[in-house]
Amino acid sequence: MKTKTIYKIEFKILLNIFLIFISSILSMGVLFALWKIFLILFVNNSPDDKDAIFMLRSHINFTYVKYTIWIIILIIYLHVFMYKKIKYFVEVDQFMNDITTGNLDKKIPENENHLLGKLAKNMNTIIEKLNKSMEEERLAEQTKYDLITNVSHDLRTPLTSILGYLDLVDKDYYKDEIQLRYYVNIAYEKSKRLNVLINDLFEYTITKNSTLILKKEEVNLIELLNQLYLEFRIQFKNLNMECRTFFSEDKLFINGDAIKLARAFENLINNGIRYGKQSKYIDIVTRKENSIGIIEIINYGEPIPAVDLPFIFDRFYRAEKSRSTSTGGSGLGLAITKNIINLHKGEISIESNYEKTTFIIKLPLINNSSLYYCNKL
Repeated sequence: MKTKTIYKIEFKILLNIFLIFISSILSMGVLFALWKIFLILFVNNSPDDKDAIFMLRSHINFTYVKYTIWIIILIIYLHVFMYKKIKYFVEVDQFMNDITTGNLDKKIPENENHLLGKLAKNMNTIIEKLNKSMEEERLAEQTKYDLITNVSHDLRTPLTSILGYLDLVDKDYYKDEIQLRYYVNIAYEKSKRLNVLINDLFEYTITKNSTLILKKEEVNLIELLNQLYLEFRIQFKNLNMECRTFFSEDKLFINGDAIKLARAFENLINNGIRYGKQSKYIDIVTRKENSIGIIEIINYGEPIPAVDLPFIFDRFYRAEKSRSTSTGGSGLGLAITKNIINLHKGEISIESNYEKTTFIIKLPLINNSSLYYCNKL
């Protein structure tokens, strides 16, 4: 392939040299003809204008003149042709100079018929990839900055409370054992929240890594969801809530990491409990479309504003702009869920209206069978 390309380039170079050579020869021929006409008109002495014209006609072969005109036209054409070629060389050179100075906003004009056309196309591809790489690097730096800012904020709040109450205990600023236990209990609860945040942050960092090796195996999503359904049973009962499952199949097999997937679905169920307490139900629905398994986790709490929906899976993003921790979340649960689904080559989206909020997960299947059944908790 490389040899063929080299031959093409060499051929084009030789062709251009040949055209320049022919153009030079023709130019010399025309100059010679013009010189001969000049001698006849101005050097040879003639009695009058009529004799000069007669002498000119007698010396000029009009067939030769006709060919001379065609040659002149050809020379003009070759000049225009070579001008375009040279102009393109100049344009490419100018763009290359701009690129070397760091101006990557321009694109080299591509001319497939020119010797440098292929080079220009390749350079544009390189510039495009370089711009994309620089933008990704900029976003990565911004992400790191935002992450540090958010982590600092969320760690400082509970840590300040812990230190404050433990300082009261250390200085014996309490009236009795009841107040002492009260201070210790607050510090303990804040410590648990701090532990949740640190664990979530660690898990988010791990799942964000696209090179993470999953412990993949054949996983039946229906069995996995049924297991979670049973694990949350007591929690739903204590909250006076009801979980309903509507499974379109008894088997939806995927090739995935069962532990990571369980974590993703747990986050969505916990999210439904956290923001749907005022309603009675949380629904888990499955269905199959071609080779895709679809899982919907639905809560009937307050709707998420449309302006917040595009950012709901961003880390530390909360629909409540006060960044309140009263809901108990770290702000990383949905971001972790999205990372896990992405690692399984799946998709996750959200729909929310005044009736319900639905998280929709799509995962590629490897096997399934059909049998509809419904469970209630």
